[in-house]
Amino acid sequence: MPYLQNIKYHILDDGICWVDGGGAFGLVPRVIWQQLIPPDENNRIPFLLNSLLIYSEGKIILVDTGYGSKLSDKERQIVGIERPKGDLLQQLSRMGVQAEDIDIVINTHLHADHCGGNTRFQGDSLVPTFPKAQYYVQRLEWADAIAPNERTRATYLPKNYLPLQESGQLNLINGNTRVTGEVRTAIARGHTRAHQVVILESNGESAIFVSDMTTLYYHFQRLAWITSYDVEPLESIETKRYWQQWAVEHDALIIFQHDTQIPTGKLTLVGKHFKVEPVSI
Repeated sequence: MPYLQNIKYHILDDGICWVDGGGAFGLVPRVIWQQLIPPDENNRIPFLLNSLLIYSEGKIILVDTGYGSKLSDKERQIVGIERPKGDLLQQLSRMGVQAEDIDIVINTHLHADHCGGNTRFQGDSLVPTFPKAQYYVQRLEWADAIAPNERTRATYLPKNYLPLQESGQLNLINGNTRVTGEVRTAIARGHTRAHQVVILESNGESAIFVSDMTTLYYHFQRLAWITSYDVEPLESIETKRYWQQWAVEHDALIIFQHDTQIPTGKLTLVGKHFKVEPVSI
């Protein structure tokens, strides 16, 4: 089935990183989840670092920016990043899109694997990677990022977002926001207090870039399966409950940000249970 034939969009990635399987599956016992996605010898599983490039109403919009180019050798070793297709900027360039062509960057949230590519080094200075873009960030997410606590300070890294404020390119938004007539953001609270998803709508068709509202497709099928990274796990359950119904009612294309097995799919209701079916786009 074709999806969103009237909107031009592409799924790009900043590579693959390796994360602890226990972190990804939270309270789900390893004896269960390892049957679905076997971990390596260090108990790690692969995560895609997908971004979404959208052309809408004369605007070029980029959703999330991966880890970017600022990782130290130690950081690269910790996250185990691999980039067989090159980094995000290289993929954009192959498509004829340069950094200065991007009009809007939407950050679903400000964890390092979603916004590290917001900024880059220019000599010894940190500058926005996309010099002409407005960066859309939820105001509450910004508040949490600039005042991290002991749990969040390892992933809220000022180098990834403070230069945006200094350059005047930071656009703080409050709640659900219409970006164009075809693109909007919606709060999907749980992973962070102001985590947002991005929705594409055109000619009766819908798609949703779920980010970490449902990190892997398994999480969208099972309400109780929540990552250890979610700061509000009970909110995550209610958020997923709402968007499960929305996805089925709208027959929406679901774009997963981290899933290597089903990067795009749609949610169906089989009896009393939800199931994600893979969809090729």
